[in-house]
Amino acid sequence: MKLNNGVEMPQVGYGVFQIPNDETATAVTTALEAGYRSIDTAAAYQNEAGVGQALADSGIERGELFVTTKLWNADQGYERTLRAFDRSLSLLGLDYLDLYLIHWPTPARDLYVDSWRAMEKLYDEGRIRAIGVSNFQPEHLDRLAKSADIAPAVNQVELHPYLQQADVRTYHNDFGIRTEAWSPLAKGGSLLTEPAIEALAKEHDRTRAQIVLRWHLQLGHIVIPKSVTPSRIAENLDVFGFTLTNDDLDSLATLDRNERTGPHPDEFNAV
Repeated sequence: MKLNNGVEMPQVGYGVFQIPNDETATAVTTALEAGYRSIDTAAAYQNEAGVGQALADSGIERGELFVTTKLWNADQGYERTLRAFDRSLSLLGLDYLDLYLIHWPTPARDLYVDSWRAMEKLYDEGRIRAIGVSNFQPEHLDRLAKSADIAPAVNQVELHPYLQQADVRTYHNDFGIRTEAWSPLAKGGSLLTEPAIEALAKEHDRTRAQIVLRWHLQLGHIVIPKSVTPSRIAENLDVFGFTLTNDDLDSLATLDRNERTGPHPDEFNAV
């Protein structure tokens, strides 16, 4: 997927949310061996070092990899953002990042505009190839746009058939921001037992998770499914050999419940 600054990003990446640091290197190694080249972590996950170990041990050229991490809430603010970036880069063992995101807007702090200025500085210095945000609502993006010199390349939001976020996706399309979905399978809960998804899985001879991931891809979303099971890690990447019809997409569109598995960005201010 080409971002708004011309940088290309794999449409399917591997997410490491809630994987303990001492297990992360093995999980990321498995993902890299399966063919993933985009890895998504965050300072808050406390496993950047494990990601870095796997990348270093892989022997894969740096230019083939796309590495994302995120600025945590407690580190927001101009100077704190610069220090947090250096810390993440050191833990990852990298000379630059491909994508750096503000993890949450945390409106109670009201510091994301200052954090964005710091990220623009790092981008201008060539230490990040693209900058973006995560969990930002249209009103947060509007506020950022009033002072920003650089538009976010990506907004990573909770997105799956139960939470289709039409207003956020429309905003992204209008302003050239790529939509990236976290929890693309709604954490594998009741979504994957939906009759519409089960029917499509049988029709296309695919797993239910593959049907949902294919839905994302055809809508133009970037996805970062997470698993620590080698067979599922491979399965989640094997989503390019079939196509859902317009009728298939319409049937999945009816599943929207505006139902989150995580907190609402307007209310989440954790440290």
